[in-house]
Amino acid sequence: MKKISPLAAIFLTVFVDLVGFGIIVPLLPFYAEHFHASVETVTLLMAIYSLMQFFSAPLWGALSDRHGRKPVLLVSLAGIGLSYLWLAFAHSLWALFAARALAGIMAGNIAAAQAYIADVTPPEKRAQGMGLIGAAFGLGFILGPAIGGLLGGADPAAPRFLGPGLAAAGLSFLALIFAAAALKESLDPAHRTRAGHRPLSRFSALAAGLGDPQLRLTVVLLFLVTFVFAGMESTFALWSERAFGWGPAQNGYVFAYTGILAALVQGGLIRRLAARFGESHLVLQGAIALGLGLLAIPFVHSLVPLLVAMALLAYGAGVSNPALSSLISLRSPDEARGATLGISQAATSLARILGPALAGLAFGGIGRSGPFLAGAVVMVGVLLLALRLPGRRPQGVQV
Repeated sequence: MKKISPLAAIFLTVFVDLVGFGIIVPLLPFYAEHFHASVETVTLLMAIYSLMQFFSAPLWGALSDRHGRKPVLLVSLAGIGLSYLWLAFAHSLWALFAARALAGIMAGNIAAAQAYIADVTPPEKRAQGMGLIGAAFGLGFILGPAIGGLLGGADPAAPRFLGPGLAAAGLSFLALIFAAAALKESLDPAHRTRAGHRPLSRFSALAAGLGDPQLRLTVVLLFLVTFVFAGMESTFALWSERAFGWGPAQNGYVFAYTGILAALVQGGLIRRLAARFGESHLVLQGAIALGLGLLAIPFVHSLVPLLVAMALLAYGAGVSNPALSSLISLRSPDEARGATLGISQAATSLARILGPALAGLAFGGIGRSGPFLAGAVVMVGVLLLALRLPGRRPQGVQV
């Protein structure tokens, strides 16, 4: 295979994997309802993936410090591909939950990919590098939900499940083959030797990492941003079905549109934005945009205002996530970078457990607007906490 740069290789690996992940997103609520699941059970199905990831992500990060980033990426991609095969042939609600749990256990690829980016980028380009992971997410959610919606069909009463599951599995195995052939190990043996003397414990890594007050604050902010966005993701299809009568296809197209905008921000604008404002200021901007987008959704009654609200969400997530990931990587020691990023991945996993679960309760208890209004309130808290972040404006840059 023709030699490509490390950043391009990790970007393409994560992108192909995330297309597969995106295929499943608009389908899961309808898949669960096919087995007569309640709204609360639907959101728990979204959360089970993250529950398993919460326990596994710090261990995967520590393993990548000890054995290298590439082996962890390969094992996790293989496991996720198998989980999609299980999901494609699930014939009961318990099998659906089990398949998503397996996917969560094997989801060590994002923390390892972030550690890979941190290995191969200097500090001043870290936000740009982390933006590549975000761009892979965004582009994955352009093609993935659109493919999932197309394969799943437009009828909410009779969605198709086999094709999307097989397509997601095939893409995960394609990413596995590509990573095995094109990805070069980024962690040198000296770092792996030092990491080998550290205890391989999720709880010791968590305690050590969160002992740093600035790191703790940044992880909390990442948790809250993900908490709110995950709640929106898990209830949006239920909201749009009741507000507009939409099925998987229409929801897939809206998520694809949001992914396009997020990819443009993270793949093209983030370098200039980080250089001009610094990571801390981008977190503030992201909190404002996310809050406004969430606040707008309950009040829209047609497509165009909804697209404006989703654009605000895309910008908010597009600047917040790479900025926070950059700040976390800059606070982590070289020999424990994977473990530290595994802690942040565990925080996002916990957010994806609690966010959908509480959003489901808000949806059922308050009404279809509940998750979005509550999320806007949380973003006010994020804005206030983000004011405590240290400024990182590059020297000599004027705004």
